[in-house]
Amino acid sequence: MSAYKPADLIETDIDAYLLQHQHKSLLRFITCGSVDDGKSTLIGRLLYDSKMIFEDQLAALEADSKKVGTQGGAIDFALLVDGLAAEREQGITIDVAYRFFATDSRKFIVADTPGHEQYTRNMVTGASTADAAVVLIDARKGVLTQTRRHSYLVNLLGIRNIVLAVNKMDLVGWDQSIFDAIVEEYSAFADQIGLATFTAIPMSALDGQNITEHSESAPWYDGPPLMRWLETISVEDDLQTRAFRMPVQWVNRPNLDFRGFSGQIAAGTVRPGDRVKVLPSGRESTVARIVVLPGDLDQAVAGQSVTITLADEVDVSRGDVLVGADDPSPVANQFETTIVWMDDEAMLPGRPYLMKIGAQTVTASITEPKYRVQVNTLEHIAAKRLELNEIGVCNISLDRAIPFEAYKDNRDLGGFILIDRLSNRTVGAGMLHFALRRADNIHWQATDIDKAARAAQKGQKGRVVWFTGLSGAGKSTIANLVEKRLHALGRHTYLLDGDNVRHGLNKDLGFTEEDRVENIRRVAEVSKLMVDAGLIVLTAFISPFRAERRMAREMLEDGEFVEVYVETPLAVAEARDVKGLYKKARAGQLKNFTGVDSPYEAPENAELTVDTTTLSPVEAAETIVAWLERK
Repeated sequence: MSAYKPADLIETDIDAYLLQHQHKSLLRFITCGSVDDGKSTLIGRLLYDSKMIFEDQLAALEADSKKVGTQGGAIDFALLVDGLAAEREQGITIDVAYRFFATDSRKFIVADTPGHEQYTRNMVTGASTADAAVVLIDARKGVLTQTRRHSYLVNLLGIRNIVLAVNKMDLVGWDQSIFDAIVEEYSAFADQIGLATFTAIPMSALDGQNITEHSESAPWYDGPPLMRWLETISVEDDLQTRAFRMPVQWVNRPNLDFRGFSGQIAAGTVRPGDRVKVLPSGRESTVARIVVLPGDLDQAVAGQSVTITLADEVDVSRGDVLVGADDPSPVANQFETTIVWMDDEAMLPGRPYLMKIGAQTVTASITEPKYRVQVNTLEHIAAKRLELNEIGVCNISLDRAIPFEAYKDNRDLGGFILIDRLSNRTVGAGMLHFALRRADNIHWQATDIDKAARAAQKGQKGRVVWFTGLSGAGKSTIANLVEKRLHALGRHTYLLDGDNVRHGLNKDLGFTEEDRVENIRRVAEVSKLMVDAGLIVLTAFISPFRAERRMAREMLEDGEFVEVYVETPLAVAEARDVKGLYKKARAGQLKNFTGVDSPYEAPENAELTVDTTTLSPVEAAETIVAWLERK
């Protein structure tokens, strides 16, 4: 078959092969589905049949098949893809494996994604850049939970070219009625999730039937074999005909006489002389040059990476987006989104995360999910958080406005990842749906009296003194003494105590992790307002999580947040137990109690640490006041 020609040409004329290779289109696709449906075996078969395996690789495959293979000594094609030791030992796919192969008409990059539910995040990673998906089903098992989950995700991620590969047909005697029943069941589910079209192919990946050529075992099937479908499907989209969009990835300054803006065009076409707008600033200019190697272009289109120079000196930074001046992208800072949670630690509403979208990174805060999706039934279920591999619809608020497109219209400007601010782990992936209308109705009202004027009137610098530590450490006692001392010195203060605010401002909150995050968020916002009024604010809260204390710090200007760690060993704090809370927690009467069944994350770089095992409350207070006075 023609699929063998590239390898033959590599052996005889490498230069001719490379020249031919330059002009081929590239298709990125994934294999997905449930466990043991044959995804790795299928990719191994595609590599084998396209002659993209070298002799030493084939020899190693044959040896490995005899040692750890699952085919009784015959070639186990799955071993070409399952490279991790754990994958070979367990016979499962864990990580996403990318493989390249080519035929005489097209180049391919295929991602083999895991079938286990616990590795759904890996599947999402592989699917995020794919143009097509091959959803495998074991003919003996039919449509399973993971078949539905992966199909839902494929559709959610905007993949429109889909093959339903009914594999292992040889194990059911190539029974057409079994194939038809599976296709009928899958079609019903596809209608539910809005999956418009798919191509169903009966096959045996292990035997190579209906992979590169029609199988004689299925004379009743008159559709294309898989390889022909992969070679002929159209992956062209209408991005080139849309309005111009280019996220700026780099400000290119090789010398004093050149300043260009580099990036990959996400949509549309651009030419020298076109009017463009820089978002979010809204500044306009004209395209002067489109620079690439070896020379300038008269036109550039979606998918090309270029450097654009402008006719005017306009401030453009990494993360800005160049757009057509007559049809710009919308700009907003609040959105409805769908989020796939990808971390072992649950998503907590109100906790700040970093959002990376396009070439920019902003701070994002997620509200309580509107609902999570039960993938099997597509039911919308109420949820207060998202756990690992769960999918939910949530509103999200950013610390500044960004240019965007709905994900369904443009992946580059509508897709994002969420990053934990402390560990830098990627914890979620999401898609923007639309901007919330309320963002258009809320504007910042300028006032004539500012923070500096209020502080000057009081003869002091407003700041937050944030006491943190275990229950029983002495935070409230010390904070109260500090306020009395500051008041005697003529300072203008206010004390926010953890118990007191729960009688009013936060009386609707409990003690779950979500409620604790919201408790601190509200206190941080109130503290910020008081600092703006020129006050010295003292807050006495356990505030057990570093992420929320960091959020409070970042709401304020440098020097306005003073973290005081009231350090007391758990055993000492529990022995004091002034309020009897530890006793209740140990008896199971108080859930999520810090130090007992909920963690406390001690500060790593507090401005002040006072050890209450060596200092009395009065001595600790004097130490803090002396430090504040020096500052």
